[in-house]
Amino acid sequence: MDKIRDLAGKKAAGIFTKSSCCMCHSIKTLFYELGASPAIHELDKDPEGREMERALRALGSNPTVPAVFVGGRYVGSAKDIISFHVDGSLKQMLKDAKAIWF
Repeated sequence: MDKIRDLAGKKAAGIFTKSSCCMCHSIKTLFYELGASPAIHELDKDPEGREMERALRALGSNPTVPAVFVGGRYVGSAKDIISFHVDGSLKQMLKDAKAIWF
């Protein structure tokens, strides 16, 4: 869990993903389109990926990826992020965390 917190807090936005996950790709694309440049942590390419996946599950991320952090705080998985985007609150979250400026 400590590694998750450390990685999640290094940038204003971070996404824990797997390279083969289509929803992970969609969420990353959404962040890029909003002007954010999130830290991407691909669990299937990290030697500690399985341990981090267990930690994300314990944190409440189900499914475990994508797991999105904004301002160092876990904000949800794909369905949560899409809901935040639809209601307009995702952009404000990113602004508040200084992940985007406009």
